[in-house]
Amino acid sequence: MQRKDHIDAFGAVTLICFAVALGFNQVVVKIANDGLQPVFAAAVRSALALPILLIWIRLRGQSLAVERAARPWCVLMGVVFAVEFVCLFLALDLTSVARTSVIFYSMPVWLALLAHVLVPGDRLSPRKALGLTMAMAGVAVAIFSRGSGGEAGLAGDLLALAASLLWALIALLTKISPFSRVPPAQQLTWQIAVSVPILFGFAAFFGPAVRDFDAITAAAMAYQILLVSAGFLLWMWLMKIYPASGVTSFSFLSPVVGVAFGWLLLNETVGYALWLALMLVAAGLVLVNRPPRSKAMSAQTGR
Repeated sequence: MQRKDHIDAFGAVTLICFAVALGFNQVVVKIANDGLQPVFAAAVRSALALPILLIWIRLRGQSLAVERAARPWCVLMGVVFAVEFVCLFLALDLTSVARTSVIFYSMPVWLALLAHVLVPGDRLSPRKALGLTMAMAGVAVAIFSRGSGGEAGLAGDLLALAASLLWALIALLTKISPFSRVPPAQQLTWQIAVSVPILFGFAAFFGPAVRDFDAITAAAMAYQILLVSAGFLLWMWLMKIYPASGVTSFSFLSPVVGVAFGWLLLNETVGYALWLALMLVAAGLVLVNRPPRSKAMSAQTGR
């Protein structure tokens, strides 16, 4: 498809579906954790998604070869990727889907803060600063509101925050390091390939690999493998077709969907404090990701 300067109806519907898939994935991981040890499940997911990505790259006539300067970064990004998912999968084992979703999907806020400090010219505008403040307040409310009974594990909340920060670090390094010159599909493949042995290594420290494996666990794993291999390739394709600011502006939907699914499908307790945290994080994400007025007007007029 031709490069577009705005999000059209097809792009909007696709991005909404992707946000719903991401939000639902938190429920799926939680369910899979009942059958498999969380870190082992993350390792299996990545190991089975990797051949699909390799086949995709092969069919497109591409190669995993990268320039010499980018090779250490491929390894580093894979290590950070592995640690991120150790934190995320353990978080979903120790706290609720709703709480994890609010905290984990605050990633664009931490990315904006890191970029403000480390990327010349990528400064926080007053609007982004307000969004950052609102979202950080929402995350603080989520972490310090302990009214959700046994579902509200502080260790899980902090692991979700660590996963969000690591995700932001990956996004920042992808932007400013030689890793940025690696094509997107190869970026994802390198991260997964490096992470697989690391995840299996970490899994040895978190108890038996199998808990109560059944058909539901298998279906949950199949969904995750499909989302990792096909879903994120779709996301990268959308980033090539549409403006990045427009694509990321839909990120506020993922925590909303995650909280809703946790509440509806898992009967999780979602108190007033967590709803407040969700509203603050979602509003903050909208402000952080919204393009400046001048860019929005240019997109509408085609200039």
